Amino acid sequence: MYQLCVNIVFYWTLILLVSKSFYLLYDTTKFFNLAFAFCITGSGYLTHLFSRQFNLPTVLAILGAIVSIAGIGILSEILFYKPLRKRGASSMALMIASLGLYVILQNAISIVWGNSTKSIRTWDITVGHTFFGAHITSVQIISIIVCILLFILGIVIMKYSSIGRNIRAVASNSELSNIVGISSDRVILWAFGIGSALAAVAGILIAFDTDMRPTMGFSWLLYGVVAMIIGGVGSNWGLVGGALLLAAAQHMAGYYIGSQWMDAVAYIILILFLIAKPLGFSGKRLKKIEI
Repeated sequence: MYQLCVNIVFYWTLILLVSKSFYLLYDTTKFFNLAFAFCITGSGYLTHLFSRQFNLPTVLAILGAIVSIAGIGILSEILFYKPLRKRGASSMALMIASLGLYVILQNAISIVWGNSTKSIRTWDITVGHTFFGAHITSVQIISIIVCILLFILGIVIMKYSSIGRNIRAVASNSELSNIVGISSDRVILWAFGIGSALAAVAGILIAFDTDMRPTMGFSWLLYGVVAMIIGGVGSNWGLVGGALLLAAAQHMAGYYIGSQWMDAVAYIILILFLIAKPLGFSGKRLKKIEI
């Protein structure tokens, strides 16, 4: 049972970081960017590229991967989404376009690195540390700490920094923000850069723990989306509760029923919340200001 609790806490923090990073983009752009899954996957493969093929130290490889993914996120906005928005594309059209972009990027990974599982670990696999009879690795401990710290840092930036305030202004009403002198296009670029970087960190931590495959990012993106919806869009505490509920339900299902039920349970919870409590834990309605 202690091992189950450790596993839940570990996955809870990863889902929390993915959910926070995705919400940052969704709240600003108002569409489900499915290509965001590439940020989770690509960060691990770029770390593999920089460390194994360019022979960079692990720390530099990780930093290079995070910066590269942030840059790719910004480029996708400049070259892909911004032109579509300027032409009046709807949120549904943008989501479908992002799916196409994700398929292209995922296949690019498969072409370059293949579909087999890759590892970026440079150390031997060990049992790890023993905690009340449960085992936890050093990577998992670091992941828990990093995810929680980045989640808190994201809240602080959004609340107290000028960039965060501008992002919240554009998320509330982009047209009104432009009128008062806040460039929505520039703010969206910031959102893409910060959100992509956070997702890159999550992807690297996931790859260090369970290795990586070209399709892994999409599953984690869906977990983040489910946590965001059941927690209530617009609530940080809702994200915490939604991610914890999802991680606990998945691992308890895997423990008592079978691991093949973990994904199914996630979507069962989503359906139940959409039917019984569509506003999620927070019960917060989104407001739209007309001008």
